Amino acid sequence: MTTDSILKEWDITEQELTALVRDNPSLRGMMLGYIAEYKFQHIYLNNPKITGCVKDDDHDRTKKGDRRIVYKGKTFIIEVKSLQSKMTKQIDEDKWQGKAQVDGSDRRIIKFKDGTELNTTLLERGEFDVLAVNCFNFGNKWRFLFCKNSDLPTSSFAKYTEAQRKKLIASLVSVKWPPTPPFTDDLFKLLDSML
Repeated sequence: MTTDSILKEWDITEQELTALVRDNPSLRGMMLGYIAEYKFQHIYLNNPKITGCVKDDDHDRTKKGDRRIVYKGKTFIIEVKSLQSKMTKQIDEDKWQGKAQVDGSDRRIIKFKDGTELNTTLLERGEFDVLAVNCFNFGNKWRFLFCKNSDLPTSSFAKYTEAQRKKLIASLVSVKWPPTPPFTDDLFKLLDSML
């Protein structure tokens, strides 16, 4: 593995890469998502309270979650998601509101208790433990909000059956800074509440 700058390896300038990212929202979103996982790892998961951390292969669709951690002897699965930049609004000097995109990148078939099936990108109640929302778009600062999977709103899509709505997490979830319940900016306090 080379240690050269990716800019040097690709023979592209910082200005050219900046222009590409600014001109291509999908590229910006993808890069910001991976950078958010990296920042989350370094801000929270290098803490000595975390005694184990694994990043599963992105291509293994049988495992949901961006990080599997061990905290006080218990394993937790954390899903890291980002705000939708066009849905972010500044309310006051350091008050923000927005919506986090909380679904998967790939479609899969989910079976429900009522015997129905759906081919969907929506995530399920219980398939991970904690949602970590990257709030960089709230003032270009690296900060995160956290919520238990069980406290996330479920889908309200009228064409879904009741069993489907109860099991599927809403694809867009409202968040605010400073945090309001069920969100918190204290990951370890949230994890303690789940032990």
